[in-house]
Amino acid sequence: MRVAVVGSGPAGFYAAGALLSADPPAEVDMFDRLPTPWGLVRLGVAPDHPKLKTVSRAFERIAEQPGFRFLGNVEFGRDIHHADLVRLYDAVIYAVGAQTDRRLGIPGEDLRGSWAATEFVAWYNGHPDYQQLDFDLSVERAVVIGNGNVALDVARMLALTHEELEPTDATDASIAAIASSPIREILVVGRRGPAQAAFTTPELHEMGELAGADVIVDPAELQGAQPKGTNAERNVTVLQEFAAREPEGKPRRVVFRFFRSPVAILGEERVEGIELVRNELDADERAMPTAEHESLPCGLVFRSVGYQGVELPGVPFDPATGTIPNEGGRVEPGVYCAGWIKRGPTGVIGTNKKDATETVELLLEDAPAGRLDPKPDATAPAVDALLDERGVRVVEYAGWMAIDEMERAAGEKVGRPRVKLCTWDELLATAERVASGSA
Repeated sequence: MRVAVVGSGPAGFYAAGALLSADPPAEVDMFDRLPTPWGLVRLGVAPDHPKLKTVSRAFERIAEQPGFRFLGNVEFGRDIHHADLVRLYDAVIYAVGAQTDRRLGIPGEDLRGSWAATEFVAWYNGHPDYQQLDFDLSVERAVVIGNGNVALDVARMLALTHEELEPTDATDASIAAIASSPIREILVVGRRGPAQAAFTTPELHEMGELAGADVIVDPAELQGAQPKGTNAERNVTVLQEFAAREPEGKPRRVVFRFFRSPVAILGEERVEGIELVRNELDADERAMPTAEHESLPCGLVFRSVGYQGVELPGVPFDPATGTIPNEGGRVEPGVYCAGWIKRGPTGVIGTNKKDATETVELLLEDAPAGRLDPKPDATAPAVDALLDERGVRVVEYAGWMAIDEMERAAGEKVGRPRVKLCTWDELLATAERVASGSA
Protein backbone atom coordinates (compact mmCIF):
# COMPACT_ATOMS: atom_id res chain seq x y z
CA MET A 1 0.00 0.00 0.00
CA ARG A 2 1.30 3.46 -0.92
CA VAL A 3 0.21 6.47 1.11
CA ALA A 4 0.80 10.19 0.55
CA VAL A 5 1.26 12.32 3.67
CA VAL A 6 0.88 16.03 2.96
CA GLY A 7 2.77 18.02 5.59
CA SER A 8 6.03 17.16 7.36
CA GLY A 9 5.40 18.44 10.87
CA PRO A 10 4.90 16.23 13.94
CA ALA A 11 1.47 14.95 12.86
CA GLY A 12 2.81 14.00 9.44
CA PHE A 13 5.86 12.21 10.82
CA TYR A 14 3.91 10.35 13.49
CA ALA A 15 1.44 9.21 10.82
CA ALA A 16 4.33 8.09 8.63
CA GLY A 17 5.87 6.22 11.54
CA ALA A 18 2.64 4.33 12.23
CA LEU A 19 2.27 3.41 8.55
CA LEU A 20 5.86 2.23 8.18
CA SER A 21 5.60 0.02 11.27
CA ALA A 22 2.30 -1.55 10.18
CA ASP A 23 2.10 -5.21 9.24
CA PRO A 24 2.68 -5.28 6.34
CA PRO A 25 4.38 -1.87 6.24
CA ALA A 26 3.10 0.77 3.85
CA GLU A 27 5.24 2.92 1.60
CA VAL A 28 5.04 6.62 2.45
CA ASP A 29 5.72 9.68 0.30
CA MET A 30 5.76 12.82 2.46
CA PHE A 31 5.13 16.13 0.67
CA ASP A 32 5.99 19.62 1.91
CA ARG A 33 6.09 22.98 0.15
CA LEU A 34 9.31 23.82 2.02
CA PRO A 35 12.63 22.13 1.25
CA THR A 36 12.97 21.42 4.98
CA PRO A 37 10.87 19.04 7.14
CA TRP A 38 9.64 19.13 10.78
CA GLY A 39 7.13 21.98 10.49
CA LEU A 40 6.82 24.04 13.66
CA VAL A 41 9.52 22.00 15.39
CA ARG A 42 11.98 23.77 13.10
CA LEU A 43 10.13 27.02 12.46
CA GLY A 44 7.80 27.51 15.43
CA VAL A 45 9.53 26.34 18.60
CA ALA A 46 11.31 29.22 20.32
CA PRO A 47 15.08 29.24 19.64
CA ASP A 48 15.85 29.33 23.37
CA HIS A 49 13.93 26.05 23.88
CA PRO A 50 16.35 23.60 22.23
CA LYS A 51 15.10 20.61 24.28
CA LEU A 52 11.71 20.81 22.56
CA LYS A 53 13.46 20.41 19.22
CA THR A 54 15.06 17.09 20.20
CA VAL A 55 11.83 15.37 19.13
CA SER A 56 13.27 15.73 15.63
CA ARG A 57 15.52 12.75 16.42
CA ALA A 58 12.43 10.55 16.43
CA PHE A 59 11.48 11.99 13.04
CA GLU A 60 14.98 11.23 11.72
CA ARG A 61 14.58 7.57 12.75
CA ILE A 62 11.24 7.42 10.93
CA ALA A 63 12.81 8.90 7.80
CA GLU A 64 15.54 6.24 7.82
CA GLN A 65 13.03 3.39 7.51
CA PRO A 66 12.65 1.56 4.19
CA GLY A 67 9.71 2.78 2.17
CA PHE A 68 9.91 6.44 3.26
CA ARG A 69 10.46 9.30 0.82
CA PHE A 70 10.53 13.04 1.52
CA LEU A 71 9.44 15.20 -1.42
CA GLY A 72 10.17 18.76 -0.40
CA ASN A 73 9.68 21.97 -2.38
CA VAL A 74 6.41 20.50 -3.72
CA GLU A 75 3.48 22.84 -3.15
CA PHE A 76 0.00 21.36 -2.86
CA GLY A 77 -2.42 23.17 -5.14
CA ARG A 78 0.37 24.32 -7.47
CA ASP A 79 2.73 21.42 -8.17
CA ILE A 80 0.41 18.61 -7.16
CA HIS A 81 -3.34 18.49 -6.61
CA HIS A 82 -5.87 16.47 -4.66
CA ALA A 83 -7.00 14.68 -7.84
CA ASP A 84 -3.37 13.66 -8.51
CA LEU A 85 -2.92 12.24 -5.04
CA VAL A 86 -6.10 10.18 -5.00
CA ARG A 87 -5.11 8.74 -8.40
CA LEU A 88 -1.47 8.05 -7.56
CA TYR A 89 -1.85 6.72 -4.01
CA ASP A 90 -3.98 4.14 -2.25
CA ALA A 91 -4.66 6.70 0.49
CA VAL A 92 -3.86 10.33 1.36
CA ILE A 93 -3.36 11.84 4.83
CA TYR A 94 -3.51 15.62 5.13
CA ALA A 95 -1.37 16.84 8.05
CA VAL A 96 -0.94 20.48 7.04
CA GLY A 97 -1.50 22.11 10.43
CA ALA A 98 -3.17 25.48 10.87
CA GLN A 99 -1.30 27.75 8.51
CA THR A 100 -2.55 31.22 9.34
CA ASP A 101 -3.43 33.31 12.40
CA ARG A 102 -6.70 34.55 13.80
CA ARG A 103 -7.31 38.28 13.47
CA LEU A 104 -8.55 40.65 16.14
CA GLY A 105 -11.05 42.37 13.86
CA ILE A 106 -10.46 45.84 15.31
CA PRO A 107 -9.63 49.25 13.75
CA GLY A 108 -5.94 49.83 13.12
CA GLU A 109 -5.05 46.16 12.88
CA ASP A 110 -3.31 46.69 9.53
CA LEU A 111 -1.18 49.66 10.59
CA ARG A 112 2.58 49.38 10.15
CA GLY A 113 3.92 47.89 13.38
CA SER A 114 0.89 45.64 13.92
CA TRP A 115 1.84 42.04 13.32
CA ALA A 116 0.64 38.49 13.72
CA ALA A 117 2.79 36.71 16.29
CA THR A 118 3.17 33.92 13.74
CA GLU A 119 4.98 36.32 11.39
CA PHE A 120 7.46 37.35 14.08
CA VAL A 121 8.02 33.73 15.13
CA ALA A 122 8.64 32.68 11.52
CA TRP A 123 11.03 35.61 11.04
CA TYR A 124 13.28 34.93 14.01
CA ASN A 125 13.20 31.17 13.30
CA GLY A 126 14.47 31.60 9.74
CA HIS A 127 11.39 30.70 7.67
CA PRO A 128 12.38 31.59 4.09
CA ASP A 129 9.01 33.24 3.34
CA TYR A 130 9.41 35.80 6.14
CA GLN A 131 12.99 37.07 5.96
CA GLN A 132 12.07 40.18 3.95
CA LEU A 133 9.68 41.46 6.64
CA ASP A 134 10.76 44.70 8.25
CA PHE A 135 10.31 44.41 12.00
CA ASP A 136 11.11 47.87 13.30
CA LEU A 137 11.94 47.19 16.95
CA SER A 138 13.07 50.76 17.64
CA VAL A 139 10.20 51.38 20.07
CA GLU A 140 9.96 51.66 23.83
CA ARG A 141 6.79 49.62 24.43
CA ALA A 142 5.50 46.52 22.66
CA VAL A 143 2.11 44.93 23.34
CA VAL A 144 1.46 41.21 22.94
CA ILE A 145 -2.22 40.26 22.77
CA GLY A 146 -2.87 36.73 24.01
CA ASN A 147 -2.39 34.44 26.98
CA GLY A 148 -1.00 31.29 25.39
CA ASN A 149 2.51 29.92 25.01
CA VAL A 150 3.11 31.65 21.66
CA ALA A 151 2.37 34.99 23.33
CA LEU A 152 4.90 34.09 26.04
CA ASP A 153 7.45 33.11 23.38
CA VAL A 154 7.11 36.48 21.65
CA ALA A 155 7.30 38.43 24.93
CA ARG A 156 10.28 36.42 26.13
CA MET A 157 12.17 36.74 22.84
CA LEU A 158 11.70 40.51 22.94
CA ALA A 159 13.09 40.53 26.49
CA LEU A 160 16.17 38.36 25.96
CA THR A 161 19.64 39.85 26.20
CA HIS A 162 22.32 39.37 23.56
CA GLU A 163 24.03 36.86 25.85
CA GLU A 164 20.82 34.83 26.09
CA LEU A 165 20.16 34.97 22.34
CA GLU A 166 23.71 34.28 21.18
CA PRO A 167 23.76 30.47 21.79
CA THR A 168 20.39 29.88 20.05
CA ASP A 169 19.53 29.07 16.44
CA ALA A 170 17.64 32.34 15.96
CA THR A 171 18.68 34.20 12.82
CA ASP A 172 21.60 36.61 13.05
CA ALA A 173 19.36 39.46 11.90
CA SER A 174 16.80 38.83 14.64
CA ILE A 175 19.45 38.50 17.35
CA ALA A 176 20.96 41.83 16.33
CA ALA A 177 17.58 43.57 16.10
CA ILE A 178 16.29 42.32 19.46
CA ALA A 179 19.52 42.88 21.37
CA SER A 180 19.91 46.45 20.10
CA SER A 181 16.24 47.43 20.49
CA PRO A 182 15.40 50.27 22.88
CA ILE A 183 12.32 48.38 24.10
CA ARG A 184 11.76 49.08 27.78
CA GLU A 185 8.41 47.42 28.36
CA ILE A 186 6.60 44.41 26.93
CA LEU A 187 2.90 44.25 27.85
CA VAL A 188 1.20 40.84 27.78
CA VAL A 189 -2.57 41.38 27.60
CA GLY A 190 -5.20 38.72 28.32
CA ARG A 191 -8.94 39.17 27.86
CA ARG A 192 -9.75 36.95 30.82
CA GLY A 193 -8.16 36.42 34.22
CA PRO A 194 -5.03 34.67 35.47
CA ALA A 195 -7.04 31.52 36.27
CA GLN A 196 -8.16 31.21 32.64
CA ALA A 197 -4.79 31.83 30.98
CA ALA A 198 -3.67 29.08 28.58
CA PHE A 199 0.05 29.26 29.43
CA THR A 200 1.71 26.05 30.51
CA THR A 201 3.34 26.55 33.89
CA PRO A 202 6.98 25.79 32.95
CA GLU A 203 6.84 28.45 30.22
CA LEU A 204 5.26 30.96 32.60
CA HIS A 205 7.81 30.21 35.33
CA GLU A 206 10.60 30.80 32.83
CA MET A 207 9.54 34.43 32.48
CA GLY A 208 10.80 35.03 36.00
CA GLU A 209 14.29 33.86 35.08
CA LEU A 210 15.06 36.47 32.42
CA ALA A 211 18.47 38.04 32.89
CA GLY A 212 17.49 41.44 31.52
CA ALA A 213 13.83 41.89 32.42
CA ASP A 214 11.75 42.27 35.57
CA VAL A 215 8.31 40.64 35.57
CA ILE A 216 5.46 42.81 36.85
CA VAL A 217 2.06 41.50 37.97
CA ASP A 218 -0.57 43.61 39.73
CA PRO A 219 -1.60 41.71 42.90
CA ALA A 220 -5.11 43.19 42.61
CA GLU A 221 -5.68 41.27 39.37
CA LEU A 222 -4.99 38.00 41.19
CA GLN A 223 -7.52 38.53 43.94
CA GLY A 224 -10.46 36.18 43.79
CA ALA A 225 -8.86 33.99 41.12
CA GLN A 226 -10.53 30.57 41.12
CA PRO A 227 -8.38 28.25 39.04
CA LYS A 228 -9.89 25.03 37.74
CA GLY A 229 -7.38 22.27 37.15
CA THR A 230 -3.77 21.68 38.13
CA ASN A 231 -2.20 23.80 35.38
CA ALA A 232 -4.36 26.82 36.26
CA GLU A 233 -3.58 26.43 39.97
CA ARG A 234 0.13 26.32 39.27
CA ASN A 235 -0.09 29.31 36.95
CA VAL A 236 -1.80 31.40 39.62
CA THR A 237 0.84 30.36 42.16
CA VAL A 238 3.64 31.47 39.82
CA LEU A 239 1.88 34.77 39.13
CA GLN A 240 1.49 35.34 42.88
CA GLU A 241 5.24 34.82 43.26
CA PHE A 242 5.86 37.38 40.51
CA ALA A 243 3.47 39.86 42.15
CA ALA A 244 5.33 39.59 45.45
CA ARG A 245 8.72 40.41 43.92
CA GLU A 246 10.41 43.75 44.16
CA PRO A 247 11.61 44.92 40.72
CA GLU A 248 15.39 44.79 40.41
CA GLY A 249 15.65 47.65 37.93
CA LYS A 250 16.58 45.47 34.95
CA PRO A 251 16.70 47.16 31.53
CA ARG A 252 13.32 45.77 30.43
CA ARG A 253 9.98 44.93 32.05
CA VAL A 254 7.45 42.28 31.12
CA VAL A 255 4.07 43.41 32.46
CA PHE A 256 1.09 41.06 32.63
CA ARG A 257 -2.32 42.71 32.31
CA PHE A 258 -5.43 40.59 32.71
CA PHE A 259 -9.13 41.30 32.08
CA ARG A 260 -8.31 43.53 29.08
CA SER A 261 -9.22 43.34 25.39
CA PRO A 262 -7.96 45.56 22.57
CA VAL A 263 -10.71 47.59 20.90
CA ALA A 264 -8.51 49.68 18.59
CA ILE A 265 -4.90 50.06 17.53
CA LEU A 266 -4.15 53.77 17.34
CA GLY A 267 -2.07 55.72 14.86
CA GLU A 268 -2.11 57.43 11.47
CA GLU A 269 0.43 55.57 9.34
CA ARG A 270 1.98 53.30 11.96
CA VAL A 271 1.17 52.00 15.45
CA GLU A 272 1.26 54.78 18.03
CA GLY A 273 -0.90 53.30 20.77
CA ILE A 274 -3.58 50.83 21.75
CA GLU A 275 -7.00 51.21 23.33
CA LEU A 276 -8.02 48.54 25.82
CA VAL A 277 -11.36 47.84 27.46
CA ARG A 278 -11.58 46.31 30.91
CA ASN A 279 -13.56 43.07 31.06
CA GLU A 280 -15.48 41.23 33.72
CA LEU A 281 -16.19 37.50 33.63
CA ASP A 282 -19.77 36.27 33.52
CA ALA A 283 -21.00 33.06 35.14
CA ASP A 284 -19.64 31.04 32.19
CA GLU A 285 -16.21 32.73 32.48
CA ARG A 286 -16.72 34.67 29.26
CA ALA A 287 -15.06 38.07 29.03
CA MET A 288 -17.71 40.81 28.99
CA PRO A 289 -16.62 44.42 28.29
CA THR A 290 -17.30 47.17 30.80
CA ALA A 291 -17.43 50.92 30.22
CA GLU A 292 -13.85 51.33 31.45
CA HIS A 293 -11.36 52.10 28.66
CA GLU A 294 -7.70 53.11 28.64
CA SER A 295 -5.26 54.12 25.93
CA LEU A 296 -1.55 53.36 26.12
CA PRO A 297 1.25 54.57 23.85
CA CYS A 298 3.13 51.76 22.09
CA GLY A 299 5.02 51.22 18.86
CA LEU A 300 4.44 47.50 18.26
CA VAL A 301 1.46 45.18 18.61
CA PHE A 302 1.64 41.41 18.19
CA ARG A 303 -1.61 39.47 18.07
CA SER A 304 -1.38 35.93 19.39
CA VAL A 305 -4.99 34.81 19.67
CA GLY A 306 -4.77 31.47 17.90
CA TYR A 307 -3.99 29.70 14.66
CA GLN A 308 -6.48 29.06 11.87
CA GLY A 309 -6.64 26.22 9.38
CA VAL A 310 -6.68 27.02 5.66
CA GLU A 311 -8.83 25.38 3.01
CA LEU A 312 -7.02 23.05 0.61
CA PRO A 313 -8.25 23.08 -3.01
CA GLY A 314 -10.46 20.09 -3.68
CA VAL A 315 -10.56 18.93 -0.04
CA PRO A 316 -13.62 19.31 2.23
CA PHE A 317 -13.29 22.17 4.72
CA ASP A 318 -15.28 23.63 7.61
CA PRO A 319 -14.55 27.38 7.81
CA ALA A 320 -16.24 27.64 11.21
CA THR A 321 -13.71 25.32 12.86
CA GLY A 322 -10.84 25.78 10.40
CA THR A 323 -10.59 21.99 10.01
CA ILE A 324 -11.24 19.25 7.50
CA PRO A 325 -14.54 17.60 8.55
CA ASN A 326 -13.69 14.10 9.74
CA GLU A 327 -14.61 11.26 12.05
CA GLY A 328 -11.56 10.23 14.02
CA GLY A 329 -9.40 11.31 11.09
CA ARG A 330 -11.42 9.63 8.33
CA VAL A 331 -12.66 12.18 5.79
CA GLU A 332 -13.91 9.70 3.20
CA PRO A 333 -12.57 6.33 2.09
CA GLY A 334 -9.00 6.87 0.95
CA VAL A 335 -8.77 10.42 2.37
CA TYR A 336 -7.73 11.12 5.96
CA CYS A 337 -6.35 13.92 8.13
CA ALA A 338 -4.22 14.28 11.26
CA GLY A 339 -2.97 17.03 13.56
CA TRP A 340 -4.30 20.57 13.78
CA ILE A 341 -6.17 20.39 10.46
CA LYS A 342 -8.06 17.45 12.01
CA ARG A 343 -8.77 18.67 15.55
CA GLY A 344 -7.95 22.39 15.56
CA PRO A 345 -4.84 24.11 16.99
CA THR A 346 -4.77 22.48 20.42
CA GLY A 347 -2.32 20.38 22.40
CA VAL A 348 1.46 20.10 22.43
CA ILE A 349 3.87 18.36 20.05
CA GLY A 350 3.31 14.97 21.69
CA THR A 351 -0.48 15.25 21.32
CA ASN A 352 0.00 14.62 17.61
CA LYS A 353 1.32 11.09 18.17
CA LYS A 354 -1.94 9.74 19.59
CA ASP A 355 -3.90 11.81 17.08
CA ALA A 356 -1.96 10.49 14.06
CA THR A 357 -2.04 6.91 15.34
CA GLU A 358 -5.85 7.10 15.60
CA THR A 359 -6.05 8.22 11.98
CA VAL A 360 -3.70 5.53 10.71
CA GLU A 361 -5.62 2.82 12.59
CA LEU A 362 -8.75 3.79 10.66
CA LEU A 363 -6.84 3.76 7.39
CA LEU A 364 -5.46 0.29 8.16
CA GLU A 365 -8.99 -0.90 8.97
CA ASP A 366 -10.31 0.42 5.67
CA ALA A 367 -7.71 -1.32 3.50
CA PRO A 368 -8.58 -4.97 4.23
CA ALA A 369 -12.29 -4.11 4.44
CA GLY A 370 -12.22 -3.18 0.75
CA ARG A 371 -13.01 0.51 1.33
CA LEU A 372 -9.94 1.67 -0.60
CA ASP A 373 -10.17 1.56 -4.38
CA PRO A 374 -7.29 -0.30 -6.08
CA LYS A 375 -4.89 2.16 -7.72
CA PRO A 376 -2.93 0.64 -10.60
CA ASP A 377 -1.01 3.92 -11.04
CA ALA A 378 0.15 3.96 -7.38
CA THR A 379 3.88 3.74 -8.08
CA ALA A 380 6.84 5.93 -7.18
CA PRO A 381 7.94 6.29 -10.85
CA ALA A 382 4.47 7.59 -11.76
CA VAL A 383 4.73 10.29 -9.08
CA ASP A 384 8.26 11.23 -10.11
CA ALA A 385 7.25 11.42 -13.78
CA LEU A 386 4.35 13.75 -12.98
CA LEU A 387 6.51 16.11 -10.91
CA ASP A 388 9.26 16.05 -13.53
CA GLU A 389 6.75 16.82 -16.27
CA ARG A 390 5.60 19.86 -14.28
CA GLY A 391 9.16 21.10 -13.79
CA VAL A 392 9.17 20.75 -9.99
CA ARG A 393 12.59 21.05 -8.30
CA VAL A 394 11.98 18.27 -5.79
CA VAL A 395 14.17 18.25 -2.67
CA GLU A 396 14.54 14.67 -1.49
CA TYR A 397 15.64 13.64 1.99
CA ALA A 398 19.31 13.57 0.98
CA GLY A 399 18.96 17.22 -0.01
CA TRP A 400 17.50 18.08 3.39
CA MET A 401 20.36 16.17 5.06
CA ALA A 402 22.82 18.34 3.15
CA ILE A 403 21.04 21.47 4.42
CA ASP A 404 21.02 20.06 7.94
CA GLU A 405 24.70 19.17 7.82
CA MET A 406 25.71 22.59 6.54
CA GLU A 407 23.66 24.39 9.20
CA ARG A 408 25.03 22.25 12.01
CA ALA A 409 28.62 22.69 10.82
CA ALA A 410 28.20 26.46 10.68
CA GLY A 411 26.68 26.40 14.18
CA GLU A 412 29.49 24.29 15.60
CA LYS A 413 32.04 26.94 14.64
CA VAL A 414 30.28 29.55 16.80
CA GLY A 415 28.93 27.39 19.61
CA ARG A 416 25.32 27.27 18.41
CA PRO A 417 23.06 24.30 17.52
CA ARG A 418 22.92 25.45 13.92
CA VAL A 419 23.10 28.58 11.78
CA LYS A 420 20.06 28.31 9.54
CA LEU A 421 19.95 28.87 5.83
CA CYS A 422 17.16 31.41 5.58
CA THR A 423 16.50 32.03 1.91
CA TRP A 424 14.93 29.85 -0.76
CA ASP A 425 18.00 30.28 -2.96
CA GLU A 426 20.40 29.10 -0.24
CA LEU A 427 18.22 26.15 0.73
CA LEU A 428 17.62 24.94 -2.82
CA ALA A 429 21.22 25.47 -3.93
CA THR A 430 22.51 23.43 -1.00
CA ALA A 431 20.01 20.62 -1.61
CA GLU A 432 20.67 20.56 -5.36
CA ARG A 433 24.42 20.19 -4.91
CA VAL A 434 23.62 16.75 -3.50
CA ALA A 435 21.20 15.96 -6.33
CA SER A 436 23.81 16.91 -8.91
CA GLY A 437 26.54 14.93 -7.17
CA SER A 438 28.72 18.03 -6.67
CA ALA A 439 28.51 17.98 -2.84
